[in-house]
Amino acid sequence: MTIAIDRRQFMLGSAAFLAAASAGIGPALSQEARMRLIFWGGQARADRTYGVTDLYTKANPGTTFDGEFLAFADYWPKLATQTAGGNSPDIIQMDYRYIVEYANRNAIAPLDEFVGNGLDLADFDPDQLEGGKVNGKLYGISLGANSVALIVNQAAFDEAGIEVPNRDFSYADLPALAEQWNSKNKRSGMKLWQDASGNEPALDNWLRGRGTALYTADGKAGFTAEDITEWLQMWADLRAADVLVTPDDQALDATDAIENTMVTLGKAPVTYANSNQLIAFQAVNQDPLTMINYPRAKPGAGGGHYRKPSMFFSLGAASQQLPAGAKFVDFFIHDAEAGKILGVERGIPCSKALREAIAPTLDPQSQIALNFVSNLGDLLGALPPSPPAAAGEVGVAFKTKSQEVAFEQQSPQDAGPAFFQQATEILARAAG
Repeated sequence: MTIAIDRRQFMLGSAAFLAAASAGIGPALSQEARMRLIFWGGQARADRTYGVTDLYTKANPGTTFDGEFLAFADYWPKLATQTAGGNSPDIIQMDYRYIVEYANRNAIAPLDEFVGNGLDLADFDPDQLEGGKVNGKLYGISLGANSVALIVNQAAFDEAGIEVPNRDFSYADLPALAEQWNSKNKRSGMKLWQDASGNEPALDNWLRGRGTALYTADGKAGFTAEDITEWLQMWADLRAADVLVTPDDQALDATDAIENTMVTLGKAPVTYANSNQLIAFQAVNQDPLTMINYPRAKPGAGGGHYRKPSMFFSLGAASQQLPAGAKFVDFFIHDAEAGKILGVERGIPCSKALREAIAPTLDPQSQIALNFVSNLGDLLGALPPSPPAAAGEVGVAFKTKSQEVAFEQQSPQDAGPAFFQQATEILARAAG
C-alpha cells in the first residue's frame, strides 16, 4: 500500500513538479526536501509513523514525504527490486537480518559523517548503537530495543482455568500443559501451541539456551546437523502429544502478517513474536493479550533472549537527500512529541531521555512491553553478531524443510542433515 505523506497539502504530482521546476516556475530544489520513506508493518504502525511525519513537516515547512508500507514478507522483494533498479527510497526501514547484506552491496549509506552533525547519539544505548554497525561503520539507527516474546491470549487461559506459563517453563513442560488444555479449553478447535518448528527466531533462542548459536561471527552455521535433527524431532513429538495446531492450520500463517497468526485466527492462545508487536496484536484482537518469554531449551537452562534492535532506519546510498534524511531520523528518535506518538510499538526507545519522557504516557500494553524487555533476568544474553548476507535464504530453506517434516514428507532424521548441508552450501556460496 502506498500513501503520500503530507497528503493534505500535496497539490502537484511529481511529474508536474519536475516540469514546473525545469521551467523555472516551481520552488527551488534547494529549498525542497521531498523524501521517500518505506517500512514494513500494519495500519497501526503506519498511523503512528505518519503522525510523526506530519509533526515533522509542520516544524520543517517545505519538507514532504512519500510513504509506503507493506507486510514483512512483501517488503523485502519490493525493496530489493527498487535498490537493484537504482530507485531506492531515501529512508529505509532495515532489519538486523539484512543490514549486512545491504551495507555490503552499498545499497545503504554509512552514517558516521552525520553523527554529531545532525544526528545526536550521545545518550543512545551502546548495544543498540553497535547493532547498527557493519565492518565498523554505522549503517542503521535502531528504532527501539526489543526481544523475542510469546503473545498470549490471556482470556482463553482464564476461561480454561489454567495459569499462563511462568518464566521458568521449558519445552519439556508443554505435553503436560497440553493435557490440561485439551480437557479444559472452552474454545472449539483451539490447540495449546503454535507449531514453531520452522520459526527461525525460535530455533535461534533454543540454540542459545543450549550454549550454541545460529551463526558464528564469521558468517558460518553455529549449529550442527544433530542440533537440527533434535529440534525437528522435538516438534514431531509435540505434534504426536497433541500439543500443536495442525500443519494445515499453521500453513495459514505464511506471510508474517499479524492477521494470519495462530492467536489472531483463534487456532492457538500462543504465538511466537517480538515484544514490540504486542500493541499491533492487541489492535486486531478483541481478547486481552499479554506477553511471556519463549520456553527454555530444557528445565533449569538459561534463556536464549537478547535485546535486539527491533529495526533500523537506514538511508538509501543513492539518495540526494542524505543530510535531510539524517535530520529526520534524529527527530524520529529524539523528539518527545514524536516519541509519545510512536510509543513502544517499534520497541523500547534507545534514548534514555526519550524513555523517561514517554514512560508516564504509555498504555497498558506498552507498559507490559517495557517491563518485559527491562526484566529478562537470566533469560538475557549478549547480542549476537549480525546474521550473514545469506541468512534470508537459509531462513526460507529452514521453513520449507520444517514443513516437509510437519506434513510427514520427510523424517527429522533425514531432514536435519539435509538442511544442514543446504545451509552450509548457501552460506559458503554467499561468502564467495
